[in-house]
Amino acid sequence: MTAFDVAAYVSSEFAEHAAVQRATPDVVSADLLRLVELCAASIEAGGKILFFGNGGSAGDAQHLATELAVRYQRDRAPIAAIALTTDSSALTAIGNDMGFDQLFARQVQAIGRPGDVAIGITTSGRSANVANGLIAARECGLRAAAFSGGSGGALPGLADPLILVPSTTTARIQEMHITIGQILCGALERRLGLV
Repeated sequence: MTAFDVAAYVSSEFAEHAAVQRATPDVVSADLLRLVELCAASIEAGGKILFFGNGGSAGDAQHLATELAVRYQRDRAPIAAIALTTDSSALTAIGNDMGFDQLFARQVQAIGRPGDVAIGITTSGRSANVANGLIAARECGLRAAAFSGGSGGALPGLADPLILVPSTTTARIQEMHITIGQILCGALERRLGLV
């Protein structure tokens, strides 16, 4: 059995991360600027931001909704944001009664309002429940946006803006998603004049 070279693995992971980090700003900045403006317009009109995703992306949804509703860097007025991944009763009822693919669509239909912004997060773009959440958002008059990676899977045409990290490696995409999301939070609170 060949010994695993831990040092080489660690070095290659950092190198891949750095390469994706260098490439990401040029690819996503225009869409990120548009997303900041969409979110700001929604909040200024009394709307809210809905985040959703599965697994690590569910964690990102909760993280970003919390940064907005509580604070990002300094105390300020709250920004209306919620993660659709936190209500265990709703999640289990929808999954059991309607199917896991309706997990986010049903919640968007229940609490989304025209002018709100729905942000789906999926590294592959192939999560049916995220795609269905975005479809429901569009049907209900919300702006549907998403964070994904690679080609975006099923999301082109469903999400606009669609922020695509230039990678197909799940870990690298997730690393950029939380960076992009935190930039969104910081830019939004400044754009709204809250800090």
